[in-house]
Amino acid sequence: MFAGSILSRLSRPFAKINVKNIMLFLAILGPGIITANVDNDAGGITTYSLAGARFGYSLLWLMIPTTVALVVIQEMCARMGAVTGKGLADLIRETFGVKTTFYVMIALLLTNMGNSISEFAGIAAGMEIFGVSKYLSVPVAAILIWILIVKGSLKVVERIFLVACLVYIAYPVAAFMAHPNWPEIARATVIPDFRPNSEYMMMMIGVVGTTIAPWMQFYQQSAVVEKRITAEQYNFTRLDVIIGCVFAIVVATFIVVACAASIHVQGLKVETAADAAMALKPLVGKYAATLFAFGLCNASLFAACILPLSTAFYICEGMGWESGVDNDFRQAPQFFWLFTVIIVLSALIILIPNAPLIAIMYISQVVNGAVLPFVLIFMLRLINNRRIMGTYVNGPIFNLISWVTVIIMIVLTLLMTFDQMVPGVFAKLMGK
Repeated sequence: MFAGSILSRLSRPFAKINVKNIMLFLAILGPGIITANVDNDAGGITTYSLAGARFGYSLLWLMIPTTVALVVIQEMCARMGAVTGKGLADLIRETFGVKTTFYVMIALLLTNMGNSISEFAGIAAGMEIFGVSKYLSVPVAAILIWILIVKGSLKVVERIFLVACLVYIAYPVAAFMAHPNWPEIARATVIPDFRPNSEYMMMMIGVVGTTIAPWMQFYQQSAVVEKRITAEQYNFTRLDVIIGCVFAIVVATFIVVACAASIHVQGLKVETAADAAMALKPLVGKYAATLFAFGLCNASLFAACILPLSTAFYICEGMGWESGVDNDFRQAPQFFWLFTVIIVLSALIILIPNAPLIAIMYISQVVNGAVLPFVLIFMLRLINNRRIMGTYVNGPIFNLISWVTVIIMIVLTLLMTFDQMVPGVFAKLMGK
């Protein structure tokens, strides 16, 4: 039903494929693809790498339902942006009040600071594989990111981000070079393989949780608004969202496959994506390992641009301040100062010897798990408000899928948060 509904609505702008439709789609292309793919960041690549290295192909069955959940959530926020011309933080402030918005913004700021630090950690780890010290790679990356966002226009920035998305092809190539068992992969993708132990359950939660993060909804809706996409053009934007989500999950699948076909088969243990890249070298060859490491560097640099940018977007929207890449420091001082401070702090923390990165990632993950369900509920209340959305409210099918997705995400994120706050609780409950 979901696929039929999506396909029937997508077919409207392409009832007659012509040059005008193609050119309009290419002009609108961007927010959906960029948002979905940047979620394959240092943390995401590490999670998928560990899933493949520790559990082989057994978690691949999660990818199809995760794709559906990601498409549903991202479709809703993109639709709200096109119909209302306002960002998600803007709508939350107008509908639920300044006090509620303030608490949501604080929680999201703490979460994204931790995530931004993780991206610079990914840059440092990835470049060290190529023999470049973090004391060189991190400052250079921070300066390049700052120049790109502060001095660049929306059109230039978006084109660079779209090119960065293409670099994710490195992971499918690396997976093919690992010579995986394709019939086994096909079976694992369509046949669930649930294992009732705490480690497997937490990896399941990690795979789903790393794919859908609160910053994604805020950034994508803001990007749709800044690009001035309207309700009349929304069918093209919906296609952009679906293509982006599917491409991101395909990349994630190949990361799992690459590590499952090599590291898991050999019974090796890895803790990070950088460890996975190094482990691939003797197993698959230096070219596959280089591609994997290059993908990590690209993903980390890509996400280190987007995460601080998304933070600046939603805080400025929530507080009613001017925002947007096409502005400058005089037009949007709070927006650019927020972006600058996040970049500088994230880079400096990585440069501190023996910085507590694990603790930082832990705190941001707990906050992320606590915030996500609230963001999803806010979105559903907003998108079903006819005063705000008019005829573009969710239909019965979309509401059913959306609420099921929300309930599942609430359960998963609460379980993840609870397990992190009380380590080993699942192992005790299951008698492990």
